[in-house]
Amino acid sequence: MKILHFADLHLGVENYGRPDPATGLSTRTNDILRVLDELVDYAIDNSVDLVLFCGDAYKNREPNQTHQRELAKRINRLSGSGIPTFLLTGNHDLPNAVGRATSTEIFDTLAIENIYVSTKPDIYRIPTKSGEIQVASLPWLRRGALLAKDDTKNLNFEQLNERLQEALTSIITMFASKVDRSIPAILAAHVWVTGATTGSERSMIIGQEHTLLLSNIANPAFDYVALGHIHKQQVLGENPPVIYSGSLERVDFGEEADDKGFYVIDIKTDGSQHQRELSYEFHQVKGRTFLSIPVNLDSMNLDPTTTILEAIESKREQLSEAIVRLIIKMPAEIEGRINDIEIRNALKDAHYFTVSKDIEHEARVRLGNYSAEEITPVDALKMYLESKNTSEERTKLLLDYGERIVRGDDPE
Repeated sequence: MKILHFADLHLGVENYGRPDPATGLSTRTNDILRVLDELVDYAIDNSVDLVLFCGDAYKNREPNQTHQRELAKRINRLSGSGIPTFLLTGNHDLPNAVGRATSTEIFDTLAIENIYVSTKPDIYRIPTKSGEIQVASLPWLRRGALLAKDDTKNLNFEQLNERLQEALTSIITMFASKVDRSIPAILAAHVWVTGATTGSERSMIIGQEHTLLLSNIANPAFDYVALGHIHKQQVLGENPPVIYSGSLERVDFGEEADDKGFYVIDIKTDGSQHQRELSYEFHQVKGRTFLSIPVNLDSMNLDPTTTILEAIESKREQLSEAIVRLIIKMPAEIEGRINDIEIRNALKDAHYFTVSKDIEHEARVRLGNYSAEEITPVDALKMYLESKNTSEERTKLLLDYGERIVRGDDPE
């Protein structure tokens, strides 16, 4: 049995994009759809038994009709190819108000063949061409769905999180007691597991986050634990495998160095289905490149523009169609020597670029506890010369000249 696990599509992320004249969509929307097509092609070409999506289909809780249409096209391809697809509800899929539909609930409402949508904890028995599989689902749940108002009175955040952990752990324990051990079982959850390495999802948080411990979720009743919510793909445990597939496409520079893709899980049985052998492999997709080019300049640099152009040229192979940020760190006195037009021209092959100048201004000498109104010009000069470790002889000479200037004498 072959299962494909992915999550955090976030269709609708359009930062660093521009309108595509061919489709009318943002080029960043096209990026996400392109890697999703790559995933769907893989699933069909390799005859996977189940596609398991672990939440956050869209960036927004109320996606526009175009984004809904484009996702539906890909879901329909899987359905039409006879591949069961399981859609778990993530925090970005929840509506703003209780009682309103989630962004993926339409697939369940239309009863589309081979499509399963989970909006609440449950165990699904899904028939596949290689046999039956169980998916215990733990979608993102609002606090009100887990705890009564009376249970949350006068609790601080730590105490509240502890209560939420207990409630979620109780659900997982209940699942573990109910799954049929004779057939494969997967726990699919959209949760934040403590200890996971986080990425750009921190900037996309909606409301307060509750967390689970790895020990709460790594229950041996399951052959595999498929996670969504954290954007960095990572393996948290091995018995059973507890894995975040990560986001399918890079969202921002916080994910610049991250590989993006999906996991493929192979489950082999001995025929009687009482003993199973499981393996998994990460498959990387061809996502958009994010590229940072840092340049540090000093005050002695007589031709800073050339230095910057050389740094850009050193990344020429990666630059084409990449999303680039050029970060220039420099002292204030050389800013006027930089030719911005030449720099922008050198970056023209990038899909999108930004130029950030981190300008260092010379620190002003502090005058102790004196204000400008309280210190005389001569005393200020004296303190300045002391701060520069000026020799006693030269200090005396300069102070003498200073006093003459203040009095209006000709210093000769």
